Amino acid sequence: MPTQKQTIFLAAYADCHDAFLRYCTTVSFGKCDVQDLVQDVMLSTFQHFDGIEEGKLLHYMIRAARNRSISLGRARRFKAVDLEEQSLERLRSKGASAETLLDVETLYRALNRLPEKQRNAVILFEINGFSVREIAGMQGSSEASVKMKLSRGRKRLRELLTDSPRNYGQFVMSAKTILL
Repeated sequence: MPTQKQTIFLAAYADCHDAFLRYCTTVSFGKCDVQDLVQDVMLSTFQHFDGIEEGKLLHYMIRAARNRSISLGRARRFKAVDLEEQSLERLRSKGASAETLLDVETLYRALNRLPEKQRNAVILFEINGFSVREIAGMQGSSEASVKMKLSRGRKRLRELLTDSPRNYGQFVMSAKTILL
């Protein structure tokens, strides 16, 4: 029988599950297993649930997932090829075409070459669909700062993806489609 805290936590989590899972899938690509990341963050979040401001659960979980993915990625750097293949296999199981998988892999490799703050802003805005205001709240920064990170991140991604016959928008749409 779940405790009252567990019931309240699960009800609050249900509202942000899809967005949180999409974010974790994106930031874990080639760095760590998405299921490990989700479980680690959920456990940590549950333990600190009483101290999380109402309505800020998703923000808290996204910050925690970003930090944890970095830690897990450092610890498992030697397994990057295996982790990338696991991530691609998860996408294949969702029915992604070979072309979409290639787009997603190319986009993730390019994203991983961006500075952390730009990468996080682009992932949250372009792939997860958060507003600039929401991202500013999550990152504890101004909307102007988020806009600058997005602008610089998009510009750098376009440069990184110029060798490809497909354009930036097509890569992002492939990632969004498969992660939604």
